[in-house]
Amino acid sequence: MTETQSLQTLMTELGAAARRAARALASVTTADKNRALRAISEALGRAEPELLAANAEDLAAARARGMEAAMLDRLTLTPKGIEQMADGVRQIAALPDPVGEISELVYRPTGIQVGKMRVPLGVVGIIYESRPNVTIDAAALCLKSGNATILRGGSEVAATNRALAAVIRAGLDDGGLPANAVQIVPTTDRAAVGMMLGMNQFIDVMIPRGGKGLVELVTAQARMPVIKHLDGVCHVFVDAQADLQKSVAVALNAKTHRYGVCNAMETLLVHAAVAESFLPMIAPFYAEKGVELRGCPRTQAILGTILGGGVVAATEADWHAEYLAPILAVRVVDSLDAAIDHIETYGSHHTDAIMTEDLATARRFLREVDSASVMVNASTRFADGFEYGLGAEIGISTDKIHARGPVGLQGLTSQKFIVLGDGHIRG
Repeated sequence: MTETQSLQTLMTELGAAARRAARALASVTTADKNRALRAISEALGRAEPELLAANAEDLAAARARGMEAAMLDRLTLTPKGIEQMADGVRQIAALPDPVGEISELVYRPTGIQVGKMRVPLGVVGIIYESRPNVTIDAAALCLKSGNATILRGGSEVAATNRALAAVIRAGLDDGGLPANAVQIVPTTDRAAVGMMLGMNQFIDVMIPRGGKGLVELVTAQARMPVIKHLDGVCHVFVDAQADLQKSVAVALNAKTHRYGVCNAMETLLVHAAVAESFLPMIAPFYAEKGVELRGCPRTQAILGTILGGGVVAATEADWHAEYLAPILAVRVVDSLDAAIDHIETYGSHHTDAIMTEDLATARRFLREVDSASVMVNASTRFADGFEYGLGAEIGISTDKIHARGPVGLQGLTSQKFIVLGDGHIRG
């Protein structure tokens, strides 16, 4: 047997096992799922030494390859991070189970009742990079929503994922759920990704989590539906009627709370009516935190004498950029219309916010900005499943069909029609 044939056999076995596990999960109760989730949470705490040792191995290899700081940050696992993962699993266990929920049940003139029942998607495939928490979040969310899952993390997180796989197995065993309800692809061979994308006979939906290249690859090659987002080019617009003190706090948090995350602000838009007041207020705070500003000509003119080194001239590419770094594009605009036009032209339909005290302006922004999350007087950093009360999220979708925004339990389910009768026949 060739190496390719051996890998194909492995992937086929994973897919078939996941399909069998998905059928078994259809009969388990909410109590069964919650018991297994609590067992996984407890296993995470017990396995902290092994998890940190495995993560240290991955970090050493990543540094040796010259991995960038933002990516190293995503890869790093700490005792606090392990506790947060365990807490996230416990929170998912405490959430209402969407599976089996019946809604929109109505009587038809014929006497039958027609409604909808929420059901699992089946088998979810997830291909992702770097972040160890994705492994646990994905496993827990898929289990609670009744889905089997096949996880394929990047090679940079291989040792950590092996350790997490052992934790998940222990939890599934303690909870009495099928052992193959969660499977982690046990190879770093890149060919496994291509094979996985062609396994539509086993996998019902694919979710990529990672850089733009990975998402584009999965979208182009997958033979099953994909839940995705490509970029997080997020904006904050400071309107003419904004409270400037609030705006400083929000715009600072949106950019500097964490840099390497998809809901960090990448472009700050400021209404011309307040630009000469607002920009000098916030620029020193960015300078203190080492944030490089790339501004339009009006931004440069306002801040040129305030900041010692001035402001770098923004290029067309800067308006499109998802920096994931301490760099911020800044543009002065003449109106709400101009701000919305900029967001529509350069944004990624992820998360955009307005700072304003004017209700009519806020309503227009909410209605006309076509993003998965639209905010008024709040940091873009709130665009997160945990902050939205979903427990954890499997990703943030910028798609418009099936799931949009943070994808939690409901996003991992679908609905089927149900019909209730009592011997009814169609005349």
